[in-house]
Order: sequence, then C-alpha cells, then structure tokens
Amino acid sequence: MSAVEDKIAALGLKLPEVVPPLAVYQPAVRSGAYVYTSGQLPMVDGALPVTGKVGAEVSPEQAKELAAICALNALAAVKSVIGDLDKIQRVVKVVGFVASAAEFTGQPGVVNGASELLGEVLGDKGVHARSAVGVAVLPIDAPVEVEIQVEVAE
Repeated sequence: MSAVEDKIAALGLKLPEVVPPLAVYQPAVRSGAYVYTSGQLPMVDGALPVTGKVGAEVSPEQAKELAAICALNALAAVKSVIGDLDKIQRVVKVVGFVASAAEFTGQPGVVNGASELLGEVLGDKGVHARSAVGVAVLPIDAPVEVEIQVEVAE
C-alpha cells in the first residue's frame, strides 16, 4: 500500500473501487504530467447515500461529508491511471458542483469537504486552486460532484 493510502486508512477511510461511468467517458485520463478526473459523485458501494438539493433535502453538513466521498472517488480514479497515489506531485485544481436549493449560497463550505480531505491525505501536495459552483441539478439527483486535476511524477 502507498503512503497516501496509509494516510487514508489512518483517517478510518478506505480507497474505494473506481466508480463506473454513468455515460460515455473515462473516470480519469492522463495527458503528459497531468491526470484529469471526470466529475465524481459521492457513490458508496454503487449507490448514492442521499439525494436532493443542498439547503433543502440535504444539509450543508451532510453535503460536506459527501464532497469528501467525491474526493476519495476522484483519488481512486487517479490511481486507476497512474497505479500509485504516491506519484501525485500536487493537486492543481478542484472543481465542486453543488445541487443547490434556490436560496442556498454556502457552496464553498460544502466543497471544503473535498479540499480538507485532500489536504489531510496529501499534506502540502493537496493545496490547490478551486471553484465551488451552485447548480440546479446533478446526475441521478446527486447533491454534490467533484472533479480534480493532479500533476504526477513521470
């Protein structure tokens, strides 16, 4: 197991299997020194633990936890391309999409779930640029979706 996976385990978490695509795309692709993930939903054992809009059916606290699951799923997608998460040099960018109730404006706090997990697991390599975007709806009524871009060692 890699040092990154050891840190994941130390947090009481487990790197999941790669979530199968819901349509025609790859979970992650490599281009040169970068790996780009597709948007990762908070799937756990093949299902969403909760559905709906943040600020309505889903609390911001729940959504933040779901964003962390998305980040774990994104790391699994990265591993499927590079084989060893210790090859990550840094997380370059995180983009989080939050299915938001009309009045909900706390998207940055929700996406912090992904950012904090990446920081805990990768340390300084997990510091990144980020966007947190509120949207009307996400695939299969997911509350949150996260994609990451990482730079990897050759």
